[in-house]
Amino acid sequence: MESTTLLNSPLYLIIAIICAFFISVTLTPIVRVFAFKYKVTDVPKDNRRMHKKEMPLMGGLAIFAAFILCTLIFCDIDKRIIGMLLGSILIVITGIIDDKCDMKAIFKFIMQIAAAVIAYLSGIVIQQINIFGTIIDFEVLGIAGPVTVVWIVALTNAINLIDGLDGLSCGVSTISSFTLLISLIYSDTPFSVIVLTGILAGSCLGFLPFNFNPAKIFMGDTGALFLGYAMSVLSILGCFKLNALVSFWVPFLIFALPLLDTAFAFIRRILTGRSPFSADRGHVHHRLIDKGFDQKHSVLLLYAVSGISGVSAILISIDKYIGGAAMLVVAVVVLILNLTFGSDVNGMLNAKGNEDSSSDENDKN
Repeated sequence: MESTTLLNSPLYLIIAIICAFFISVTLTPIVRVFAFKYKVTDVPKDNRRMHKKEMPLMGGLAIFAAFILCTLIFCDIDKRIIGMLLGSILIVITGIIDDKCDMKAIFKFIMQIAAAVIAYLSGIVIQQINIFGTIIDFEVLGIAGPVTVVWIVALTNAINLIDGLDGLSCGVSTISSFTLLISLIYSDTPFSVIVLTGILAGSCLGFLPFNFNPAKIFMGDTGALFLGYAMSVLSILGCFKLNALVSFWVPFLIFALPLLDTAFAFIRRILTGRSPFSADRGHVHHRLIDKGFDQKHSVLLLYAVSGISGVSAILISIDKYIGGAAMLVVAVVVLILNLTFGSDVNGMLNAKGNEDSSSDENDKN
């Protein structure tokens, strides 16, 4: 993916990031006007939505446009980048349709699989991972394709599912993108992949001021699906190419918050007899609101969780302070578990305590 036309320098990377940032900043107000004009908006109609008034959707179109333009300007286009761009276009079209017309979950899922297959066919593939010293070679097992598709679809949905508070999904994606960028800089990742990751990070950062509480525009499925798709592909091109020891843990840690929240959501829904794709008010951000946090403080807390997880990933990726990184990992997982299930556990304990109190009182009587 390297080319003699690429200026392999930090300055080139910085210019690409700044360019993506300013294009995203410039296009977002335009997209906002466009969304209102064509009624691509979200009206609060249930208790899952935190906003109180009609809000424009499809803000992710500005992020996508900034990413595409800067990719064409700063990156040499090869087969894998073409595959990523084609898959991104399909994902963005899906998001636009869903923002406008509420596409059924099964159709969105099919489109996500199609986009993931496009990426795989272009040469974007997870070949192997290392889990606790055991190398699993997916190509030898003949399952590299399915594993790649599952990873892309899983992360695409994970970023979409945490898009429930002003600035949450975009902010977490910004933190994750910059974490991924730093991790790749400390590796032997091709420079063009590093630039591509920087462009995505800059595009997210440019949109964030319009999306942070109080939000002026939502990125909608257009943005959330695109960011999940783009980051999953870039993690395959970068993180999964790191040395075998860290090829699994780095991408998992970078995206720990959305992945764990999505996993808990699917488990919660299945255990209660519902479809794993059904919407509910049990996500970690809903839990924080129910605990009494306002939107801004809930989002900032989750930024901190994502940041700590990201620091763990960076430490592991540069092969230093593995013990400290492991402690951070445990802290993040425990915090997410507490935020997600804490109120349920407390409720169960309180209920048990009340039963015991009643029993003691009856015994006394």
